[in-house]
Amino acid sequence: MDKHDGRAAGEPGDVRLDDPWYETPASGWDEWTDDTTGEPGPAAPAHQPAPVSQPRSASHDEVYLTVQRSAAFQEVRRRYRRFVVPATAAFLAWYLAYVIAATAAPGLMAHRVTGALNVAMLAGLGQFATTFLLTWAYARHARLYRDRAALDIRWETQELTGRTIR
Repeated sequence: MDKHDGRAAGEPGDVRLDDPWYETPASGWDEWTDDTTGEPGPAAPAHQPAPVSQPRSASHDEVYLTVQRSAAFQEVRRRYRRFVVPATAAFLAWYLAYVIAATAAPGLMAHRVTGALNVAMLAGLGQFATTFLLTWAYARHARLYRDRAALDIRWETQELTGRTIR
């Protein structure tokens, strides 16, 4: 059905509600089909063909298992874990120390450093600062030690499965 408000069709602002792309699910999303029959579901528009979902072939599964077992993939995972595990442990320790100090040592946390600024406020600001510092360090580590290898693995996987990267 076309929306008409006195303008000629094709003018800017002309909205076509019967557009075939209107509410069309993205590729690979089968919201409009019945999983058992593959027929359009009750919410599917009658004029829209049901998307055909192709199951992943065994070759794709084999490719991904091969990639997972590869030395390059294991190296990327090892580098990821070598950064993330200690960084997470350090940040959680710092956070818990702040919470425990706030509850167990209120006198220490209330100690004035300068003017109205006390130890608790400095530690709280330190929490924000370490969050930003850790985010920067993670991004830097990923860029320097993992991204290129991960991209190489991705390209190889895409070539082996015959898919294209968008």
